[in-house]
Amino acid sequence: MPASNAGNSQTSRAQVPAVPFSPKGDLLLTRTFDAPRELVFKVWTDPQHLAQWWGPHGCKTTVYEMDVRPGGRWHYSMHAPDGNDYPFDGVYVDVVAPERLVFEGTIMGSPDQRVWAEVTFVAREDKTEVIVHQLFSFESAATRGARMGWTQQMERLADFLAKFQ
Repeated sequence: MPASNAGNSQTSRAQVPAVPFSPKGDLLLTRTFDAPRELVFKVWTDPQHLAQWWGPHGCKTTVYEMDVRPGGRWHYSMHAPDGNDYPFDGVYVDVVAPERLVFEGTIMGSPDQRVWAEVTFVAREDKTEVIVHQLFSFESAATRGARMGWTQQMERLADFLAKFQ
């Protein structure tokens, strides 16, 4: 995953620990937002903001715990319009503000359904390119639908960021 540079700090992929499982699937998604990098990073790392846009269209998200630091816990649940809940329990592996978030965790509380995500925030003048690289330890309808879910989530993020203009 490409690293970005901010000021004098440099980061590299070599500084991030290795993925702790053998991936059975992955997703790479890139989107540019009409907002500065610091703002985009803030809405990814503030639970009050994240709850407003996280998840596909129609979902509501409850953030139960969000300790954005290496080793910090992250627990949330997406509530789908059909009444189903989709919980996630994870840990932040790497946090480099406002450049990168790396987190791993499990879906639905199942140790067999592991996810690793690296999110990179790249400043592009007054815009921000967000690169999401997600790896899965399993294959399912959820992983096959991940691109659609992330795409809708990014649409919701764009709408949420527009409120700050």
